[in-house]
Amino acid sequence: MCGIVGYVGHREASGFLLEGLRRLEYRGYDSAGVAIADQAGHVSICKTTGRIERLASALAGSPLHGSIGIGHTRWATHGAATEGNAHPHVGGEHVVTICHNGVIENYQQLKSRLESEGYVFQSATDTEVIAHLVTECLEKECVDEEGKDSQEPYASLVTAVKAALSQLRGTYGLVLMFRDYPGVILAARLGSPLVLGIGDDEHFIASDASPLAGYADKIVYLSDHQIAVVTADSVQVTHRDHGDVRHSVESLQVKTPAVDLGGYSHYMLKEIYEQPESLKNAMRGRLTEDDATAMFGGLNLTPQQLGGVKRIILTACGTSWHAALLGEYLIEEFARIPVEVEYASELRYRNPPVDPGTLVFAISQSGETADTLGAIREMKRKGHRTLAICNVVGSSIAQEADGGVYLHAGPEIGVASTKAYTSQCMVLALLALYFGRMRHLSVDAGMRIINAFHALPSKVRAALQTEEECKRIAAKYCHANNFLYLGRQYNFPTALEGALKLKEISYIHAEGYPAAEMKHGPIALVDESTPSVFIVPQGFVYDKVMSNIEEVKARGGPVIAVVEHGDTRVAELADDVISVPSVEEFVQPIVSTIPLQLLSYHIALMRGCDVDKPRNLAKSVTVE
Repeated sequence: MCGIVGYVGHREASGFLLEGLRRLEYRGYDSAGVAIADQAGHVSICKTTGRIERLASALAGSPLHGSIGIGHTRWATHGAATEGNAHPHVGGEHVVTICHNGVIENYQQLKSRLESEGYVFQSATDTEVIAHLVTECLEKECVDEEGKDSQEPYASLVTAVKAALSQLRGTYGLVLMFRDYPGVILAARLGSPLVLGIGDDEHFIASDASPLAGYADKIVYLSDHQIAVVTADSVQVTHRDHGDVRHSVESLQVKTPAVDLGGYSHYMLKEIYEQPESLKNAMRGRLTEDDATAMFGGLNLTPQQLGGVKRIILTACGTSWHAALLGEYLIEEFARIPVEVEYASELRYRNPPVDPGTLVFAISQSGETADTLGAIREMKRKGHRTLAICNVVGSSIAQEADGGVYLHAGPEIGVASTKAYTSQCMVLALLALYFGRMRHLSVDAGMRIINAFHALPSKVRAALQTEEECKRIAAKYCHANNFLYLGRQYNFPTALEGALKLKEISYIHAEGYPAAEMKHGPIALVDESTPSVFIVPQGFVYDKVMSNIEEVKARGGPVIAVVEHGDTRVAELADDVISVPSVEEFVQPIVSTIPLQLLSYHIALMRGCDVDKPRNLAKSVTVE
């Protein structure tokens, strides 16, 4: 969840560190800090609670000078959100300075031992344990004879870090600076991403590629158990168990404008308006009218293997789980393949019977979601094929899955997912078509689906024109403390996603339900101060949803309805109506999601909430 940056080179480190941390704000955090070393190796630390701007102000008042440094944004796990618990942390007498993302599960045992040996702890974090542990290994010369005799200038550092890491149980992305080695940063990874940026006589480190845009054109993705020795003029990567490795240098795909606001007030609003383009990108090159089907280049399975799939498991968390639920409806409808949707946090610890012929799809925007990564590892361990649907090239899930599909949605900075969610829905719809055409869907049916896909970006663009109406409705209901979101069939996941968006950014309690389930309990919540948001497209359950609206109105509850253009019947019952374009039922959830995103956005603004950085949340959830 936390964000890490590092720099070693010829320029002042503070400039990149601050800008890099700003670009990592979307990951979620409650404090921030930097450590910068001067030429003599003296390390100065500045850290604050709250937003990056507080850190920037502190540095403006008392600048830290030096051309090597590390920085961090912290999302509290062990210890409260205080300045003392903020990173960076130091080990021993400032022998080691460290930033850490992840969770060390056995930190308490290690801490007790280190305290008994005289190490004094200044924080309640698990990270400080690593700092003292590395210091102990250095001070006790906890290195093997090969490390002592090596001509490599940093061999003893690497060996000491390996010795320390071997005692840890948990996950980590680490950057370390050393008092007695002022020109080097060590980076280490296990379960938490780190990316190296390759420059001219300078190198960069970050939790993901976004901070590197505009600074480096080439990058190196570290893999689990790898340690990088980074100086101004070199990068050397070694494996914890296998020694030096040949690291692969790739081109950086993220461009600077993609991580700028582009004239919008918030990243969330920018990303809502990017959805016509992101949907096009999700489809680009993946539809063939000659065969009336979809096509994918990265599944890494033969048609015969795919044709033999007897069951599909879709596993995900949060918003991605809602996309998976829509995927279940679509795949079962088009391809007649049984689909099960599993919360990744549950699947990784359950032992469900999974038959041969089961294909597992892991869905994650970041590709770093710890629970989803754990779930696919468990499924792979049991011999099942795993595929990824994610947005970030080179992410952990993308690397560990047997194959997969990238969303190509571009960087999503807002913590509350918008364009990544609709892109996930789009990719799952493409997969439903693909599997359907492999089985029983006719050419005519395939072309009908493709035509609906092609029309979708323009329909979403039209749905964006509802913003002013959404803003008006937001002003009417922004002081409500509870909302219900109700939909049926394909739009039940839409109801869940609409409720989650409202909860995430406005802190209003909201629940999503199948509309017919309302009378089995949630109807007890209905009163004149609890709005119910109904998704009511035309279709075979339209009359059923109208009956559900009647039930709410009979109990005095205000109704907000999302309907198709031209529907006048709902307006006779609903207090407020948002009209969106008519589309085929199977893509209606994507169109209907747009006004729900806008409604949540404007309600949150009117309540004075931080839309892009909601409290307690993180974009990339790399802890359990």
